[in-house]
Amino acid sequence: MATGDASLLTAYCSITPDGRVFCRGTAVCLNRRGLLALGPSGSGKSRLALELMALGATLVADDGVWLTEDGEVTRPEGAPRLIEARGIGLLNATTLQSAPLSLVVDLSRTEPGRLPPPRTVEAPGGTVPLILGKDHPFLAAAICQYLTQGRAG
Repeated sequence: MATGDASLLTAYCSITPDGRVFCRGTAVCLNRRGLLALGPSGSGKSRLALELMALGATLVADDGVWLTEDGEVTRPEGAPRLIEARGIGLLNATTLQSAPLSLVVDLSRTEPGRLPPPRTVEAPGGTVPLILGKDHPFLAAAICQYLTQGRAG
């Protein structure tokens, strides 16, 4: 049975006066599947994106994305084609305009279970799988496998 999370997007996303949803997070795409990393400043959103980019992902946007009604993460107009590498600087990056939102990673919470139940979060466009990723020792590798091969059970 899936565990839903209604508060995550409320914590890191806001609804604009015209009804659009903006998230203070970082998004990448791997295997035509979009990932949105959310968490407080310094939680590792850009680090996770960089690690996934080294494994073949493409950046959608760092530090801010739109969520569309049809379930896409979309690059803000005029967003720089850069990603922050803390302690190194801003790095140029190839980017995509959008990707179907397929996974949300919450970098503010640690997963308590060794084999956790499927978790979900309600997003524009529908329910999306959720991973609690704070302090996960091999998060990028596990997410790469998840986005390319899926999760069993």
